[in-house]
Amino acid sequence: MSDYKEFENKMEKTCQNLTATLATIRAGRANAAVLDQITVDYYGVPSPIQQVASVSTPDPRSLLIQPWDQSLLKALEKAILASDLGINPQNDGRSIRLVFPPLTEERRKELARQTRKYGEEAKVAIRNIRRDAIEKFKKQQKASEMTEDDYKIAEKDIQKLTDDFIKEIDKITEKKEKELTEI
Repeated sequence: MSDYKEFENKMEKTCQNLTATLATIRAGRANAAVLDQITVDYYGVPSPIQQVASVSTPDPRSLLIQPWDQSLLKALEKAILASDLGINPQNDGRSIRLVFPPLTEERRKELARQTRKYGEEAKVAIRNIRRDAIEKFKKQQKASEMTEDDYKIAEKDIQKLTDDFIKEIDKITEKKEKELTEI
C-alpha cells in the first residue's frame, strides 16, 4: 500500500522538527543552533542571524558573532537580549560574544522537563497522524474502495509505524536529556 508513504513522511517530519527544536535548547556548551530561532531586523526584513553574520565557536563555552554590516551590531544585541536565551551579549564594537555559563542543577532539571514536554508534543503529533490515517482508511472501506481485511491490515501497519516513530522520539529526547545531565 503506497498510502502509508504520506503518513510516514509526516511522522518523519515530526521527528525532524523535534530534533531541530531540541537543538535550540542550550546544554551549557556553545552551539550555534541556539541562534536559529532568533531573527534580526535587516533593512526592514527579519533575517536569521546566520544570514547577516558569521557565527563561530572560539572555545567550548562561547560563540562569536561577527556581522558583515557593522551597523547591525546594536540590532543583533537587541535581538539576542529579547530572545529567551538567557545570555547577556558582550559587544566590543566589532563583534558580539556570547559566553555560556555552566548550567546549574536547577536549570538542567528545567531544561530536561522542557525536553520531555517537546517529546510529548511530538508524540501527540504522531498519534494525530495515526488517527488521520485510520480515518482515511475507514472512509475508503466505507466507500468500498478497501476490503475489511485490507482495512485491518492497514490499521495494524499504521499502528506499527506509529510505535516505531514513538520509539524514535523517545531516543531523541533521551539523548538530549543525557546531554543535559552529563555536563
